[in-house]
Amino acid sequence: MWDDVYNAEHYVYGSEPNEFLRAHSADLPQGRVLCIGDGEGRNSVYLARQGYQVTAVDLSAVGIAKAKKLAAQYGVNVDYIQADLADFSFGNKQWDGIVSIFCHLPVALRKRVHQQVIDSLKPGGVFLLEGYTPKQLQFGTGGPKAVEMLLDKDEVASELAALNILHLQALDRQVIEGVKHTGTGAVLQLLAQK
Repeated sequence: MWDDVYNAEHYVYGSEPNEFLRAHSADLPQGRVLCIGDGEGRNSVYLARQGYQVTAVDLSAVGIAKAKKLAAQYGVNVDYIQADLADFSFGNKQWDGIVSIFCHLPVALRKRVHQQVIDSLKPGGVFLLEGYTPKQLQFGTGGPKAVEMLLDKDEVASELAALNILHLQALDRQVIEGVKHTGTGAVLQLLAQK
């Protein structure tokens, strides 16, 4: 499915980084950062340009090919891994930061991924997340159409309770990211530290 989404000449979610990531990238400790569901590479490339050592995981070979092209355009190195998050091991205490931008997962997998986030962050490491909430279904400006794939503030807080939640907010904002995210979006934004 994602190969079909990304199979276009243009970057379907744009080539510029996510606004929440751009605003809070300095909150990620310098060092090793993992970007999950990174797609066409706009966020991983941005972080590499900020001096982070970035590993990015995505299911789509087409998305990764476009991400590598974007990284080459900016002259940065990113370690791209094609993998399903259902099978990917985050490791133990090895990341200074983990970034999840509009990486919507089925509930059981999301809970497993969030547990891996907790386990794989180094002490002091930061998890940065933005995704759509169920209210997004009213806007229809991007994101999954199934409510169970969207992010509930209380559920996310519960799943990440082992971390120190620095910022957790559900809000409506203009999301202008390529042709797939365009217009008012209902998002959840989170920063949490181990």
